[in-house]
Amino acid sequence: MKKKSAMYLAFLVSGCLLFSACGDSRPGKENKGADGAENPSPIAEAPDSSMYLKIADEEADTFDPQCTSTYYTVPLNIFDRLVEVESDPENHSSQIVPSLADSWEISDDGLVYTFELHPGVTYSNGSPLTSEDVEYTFTRLLTYPEAVNQDFAIGILGAHDLHNGDTDTLEGFKVIDDEHFSITLEQPYAAFLAGLSTPGASILDKETTTEAGELFGTDPSCTIGTGPFILDEVVPNSHILLSANRNCWSGPPLSAGIRINLVEDGETLRLMFSEGQLDILDLETLGNEAEFFVHGDTYQEQLVQGMRVGINYVALNQSIAPLDNVKVRKAMQMGLNRRTILQAACSGRGEIENGIFPHGLIGFNPDLDEIPYDPEEARRLLAEAGYPDGFSLDFSMSESISSETKDLVGIIADMWSRIGINVHVYELDEDSFMTMRKGGSIACYVSSWSADFNDPDNFIYTFFGSRENSRNRSLCLEDDELIDRVYNARAIVSEEERIAEYQELEKILIQDMACWVPLFSQQHIFALNSRVEGFQVSWNGWSSNSYRNVSIKQS
Repeated sequence: MKKKSAMYLAFLVSGCLLFSACGDSRPGKENKGADGAENPSPIAEAPDSSMYLKIADEEADTFDPQCTSTYYTVPLNIFDRLVEVESDPENHSSQIVPSLADSWEISDDGLVYTFELHPGVTYSNGSPLTSEDVEYTFTRLLTYPEAVNQDFAIGILGAHDLHNGDTDTLEGFKVIDDEHFSITLEQPYAAFLAGLSTPGASILDKETTTEAGELFGTDPSCTIGTGPFILDEVVPNSHILLSANRNCWSGPPLSAGIRINLVEDGETLRLMFSEGQLDILDLETLGNEAEFFVHGDTYQEQLVQGMRVGINYVALNQSIAPLDNVKVRKAMQMGLNRRTILQAACSGRGEIENGIFPHGLIGFNPDLDEIPYDPEEARRLLAEAGYPDGFSLDFSMSESISSETKDLVGIIADMWSRIGINVHVYELDEDSFMTMRKGGSIACYVSSWSADFNDPDNFIYTFFGSRENSRNRSLCLEDDELIDRVYNARAIVSEEERIAEYQELEKILIQDMACWVPLFSQQHIFALNSRVEGFQVSWNGWSSNSYRNVSIKQS
């Protein structure tokens, strides 16, 4: 859920943009690196703004990586994580690689992870990174009231007690020395390491973040990371400026900085790009105007694309009649011509999906049967279920969704009408929609999910790993035996056995039980200004990207 006003009101009222609330370095500490050498001020020299990379994004609630599940552009560029994901575009694959953690060892039983930090890492204010900062990061994630990215950390030994307030220490975290620590899990969790690569797992500076309090994530001078860029300026309804962290432990970025223009209107974005006011244009923000770039001759040599590792789907609530009948749900699957929907939604630039795990995700099953489009069989199944004349269905959507998604709802409703399902579309304000969805009271809606980390757990557990997870998405699966299998699969140490179990569960949940209607995944296309070099779409196809390796050619 996006709240766009409170943060910027706080900026203007408190004067945070004047950098008065927090210092550029820790009070009482010299501005030195881990080796004791003086670090020059990261903003001592005014950079050449013409060499800033110019992009666009929405206004953000916060830049606190623990407190957002949407606005990741700034966190991805000013913070680092213990590990990162490295893409291999040629082989359409990715792998986990060291970052702040140079190395790690995993015990044979899959319970204990022992890490060694890269030596000499400093934050942008010159303070050294230590194991204590990592411990603080996980402790704050599990105790801070506004934190929303706790899923990957809740499996650490003692995390539940800490989260519930029964203790003030995280039992499973052990500081060995400044550069070594261990994390013990309650039970094996094969996706734990992958989870550490997510933006929500960004490592925070304990002292600066503690002193900043609620200003962390809003006041640039208090929002300190180890990443390649430094948050310099936020001007509401205008822009955000990131400058290059010239003293970054992993080397400075290839551009002088980033200017993030806070613009959402597709027509405005297209005009800004054509006039050179944007270097990178996310075509997903343009709606139908994207076709000008994709099919026209002007920009063909300036397009970069990658697969979005995610799935668009129609949720079906099993607690609401007649969707509690599996024959009805299977009829709804077979009543949609998903290839026509893919063509209408994104001109066919994508893949039909038939389960839970999309193309590009570890665990994707290319042998999964395609769900057929068969309206005649769909009508027969409805008759068998006791609905020979069809039924009426409430289809809910948030008023904040794009016009393209609203058009998609209309296409789905029209196709279902041909098998006798009379769809009533209800548009709700965002807060009402989310409240009803999390309460398990929405019968049907369309949505999407993109990978936070490359593991099937990020998909199947999110939707079907507990009754609570399923209810929060208004899917309302109540088969406890099946839910337990999804949960227990997380602890299977053998990768081959775990993937096999996930693929069997995927078939049961989607093809046999028809818990939702899988639709498609899609290509994510960006247009680049001719002066941009080194940009590639992230492994998961997000709009949010790391820009460390993107450079601007001298004119």
